[in-house]
Amino acid sequence: MLNTIGVIGLGVMGSNIALNMASKGEQVAVYNYTRDLTDQLVQKSSGKAISPFYEVQDFVQSLQTPRKIFLMVTAGSPIDSVIQSLIPFLEAGDVIMDGGNSHFEDTARRYDELKQKGIGYLGIGISGGEIGALTGPSIMPGGDKDVYEKAAPILTKIAAQVDNDPCCTYIGPKGSGHFVKMVHNGIEYADMQLIAEAYTFLRKRLALPVEEIADIFESWNHGELKSYLIEITAEILRKKDELTGLPLIDVILDKAGQKGTGKWTSLQAIDNGIPTSIITESLFARYLSALKEERLNAQEILTGPENDQAHLDKELWIDNVRQALYMGKVCAYAQGFTQYKMTSDLYSWDLPLKDIALIFRGGCIIRAEFLNVIGEIYEGQPNLANLLIAPYFTEKVKDYQKGLRKVVSEGINSGISFPCLSSALTYYDSYRTGMSNANIIQAQRDYFGAHTYERTDADGFFHTNWQS
Repeated sequence: MLNTIGVIGLGVMGSNIALNMASKGEQVAVYNYTRDLTDQLVQKSSGKAISPFYEVQDFVQSLQTPRKIFLMVTAGSPIDSVIQSLIPFLEAGDVIMDGGNSHFEDTARRYDELKQKGIGYLGIGISGGEIGALTGPSIMPGGDKDVYEKAAPILTKIAAQVDNDPCCTYIGPKGSGHFVKMVHNGIEYADMQLIAEAYTFLRKRLALPVEEIADIFESWNHGELKSYLIEITAEILRKKDELTGLPLIDVILDKAGQKGTGKWTSLQAIDNGIPTSIITESLFARYLSALKEERLNAQEILTGPENDQAHLDKELWIDNVRQALYMGKVCAYAQGFTQYKMTSDLYSWDLPLKDIALIFRGGCIIRAEFLNVIGEIYEGQPNLANLLIAPYFTEKVKDYQKGLRKVVSEGINSGISFPCLSSALTYYDSYRTGMSNANIIQAQRDYFGAHTYERTDADGFFHTNWQS
């Protein structure tokens, strides 16, 4: 019997995707550049419909036509290398799918190259980590619609399911699937940093013990802040270190890593004039965290505000932090979905914003309760410029800005760094300001560089001889 799909790249994610496919009734051929990972998967997959192969040609020839091959390979040149090894054995109509974190422009290039050979190419964003890969991730496929239809029966089957709907939908042409995943990761960066800042206020300013903060996060996860990241933060804070008996969080070094997708999100936004300040601040926060030795040295040299902080009412300020976190998250998602819309307009992708929100509800890292609301908003207003001006969120931030303002102000006065909470507030205040200070900047540009300016009372561009 020929296999229905093949998986190349059998690291943790690739192995789990293969096991997921097999558990959903697919006959799965697997191949890895090194034999050891293939053998490890075979040992784990006893009784499942997984067939190992050790030569590319044998792997390809074991597949039903049109062949469907799913790559879970490190982004960059390894993807190109694998594709080149496959091409001699493929035929027109076959489909290659890249499920890794490839840059969307690389995906568009590969799409063009393979289309000339009659081979379909899908760039597929996958979110959910190793558990999601095994039990059902959020899946974001981009490429030609007819090519997607060939793979859709398998992709929708292995995706997470919410209300009997698969968390998989056709995103759009060329590299749009990987673009949506890229910005998803940018939102994820911001969301994680916002949660870290909320924790910092509770721990440093309210001086609450870790166990109590875990209880607070758990309670928040039963309300409108319900989300995967809030849920796991509560679990993280409850974990004890086996060696010291301390909360494990207190023995984890405060140097955050990153694999590039958050940076790509910010760079794409900068290149195209899209304001993603919260996402970018979360990236810079990780960069600054990496300067651990410098920060320890600076701590001995630089001073903060005098330590004469007033006592704060605990219950009142816990709710202020809850409001601040919710509003910060809304602003971060607003920036991410604005990046989707503006880029969609730029490339004529016609991204399905409602469907994107809905497939994020299950499997993926940024799944959250209010994604249902976002889906409903875009269903009614598919061309909405910004989530902040949707009536539901307008009413929320009208009330919750008070909590955000109080937390940011108290943090500043206490010498606590809140890069994303403060950026969220600045973004909100900037976006609601009809008359900004950019006229000063335009005047300065015209003064020193004759860059011209527009007027409020006449059409066209003007230049002034400022020194006459």
